[in-house]
Amino acid sequence: MPASTAVDPVAAARAAEALGYDFVSTSDHPSGTDPSHESWTMLAWMAAHTERIGVMPRVLGVPYRRPAMVAKMAETLDRLSGGRLILGLGGGSSDEEFRAFGIDVPSPRDKVDGLAEAIEIIRGLWTGPATTYTGRIHHVAAAPMEPKPDRRIPIWLGTFGPRALDVTGRLADGWMPSLGYASLEALPAMRDRVLAAAERAGRSPEDITCALNVEVRAGDDTADRLRALVAMGFTVLNLKVPGPGRDEQVERLALEVLPQLR
Repeated sequence: MPASTAVDPVAAARAAEALGYDFVSTSDHPSGTDPSHESWTMLAWMAAHTERIGVMPRVLGVPYRRPAMVAKMAETLDRLSGGRLILGLGGGSSDEEFRAFGIDVPSPRDKVDGLAEAIEIIRGLWTGPATTYTGRIHHVAAAPMEPKPDRRIPIWLGTFGPRALDVTGRLADGWMPSLGYASLEALPAMRDRVLAAAERAGRSPEDITCALNVEVRAGDDTADRLRALVAMGFTVLNLKVPGPGRDEQVERLALEVLPQLR
């Protein structure tokens, strides 16, 4: 879902819910010249006006928000929405946005290390009585947080580089790259690296949801194209529908294409 203010987020979420979609998602790019909504606020607004559909940031740039506050925000949204949050996290792709908002630009290594540390802190706050964590980038000191989540809130990462893919397999519940940021030809090897990292960490590869963010329009070959992505191991497809005619496309995909895949 675009974060543009030209789109009514509640109407879009309600329409997606009525059409049987599993979740709606939004990107996290607070700086820019195109009018947009802040992603977390918009997701909360959509969740408050729907009943079933899941909500997901695709993905929160970790440098924008302290991990401990993200843990609190996520627990609250998941609780108030009845357990409908997927917490998407990423290292932050746009250095220009960081500069514009007065945020120090992390190096590529700092982005990956900061992402891993953020997950450790968030999970610690969600599960422990008080969390102390001293990382190279982030830290908390004997931090209590109540209430704890009623369930294991899934954390999915939008990652691409080798070290970031290793972090995904080691710590995350899901992997959601974007087709275009990674080529179709590169995806199988990247997925293999995520699953291999999970195995090295003593985890089952089956515990990692492999999702793909893909731009699509309904057409004669759409079902075949998406079926090929499922055959590659992507069991969740996050469909980005470009305008114009977005509403019609969303409906056509739900009624004509997705029944062929489910």
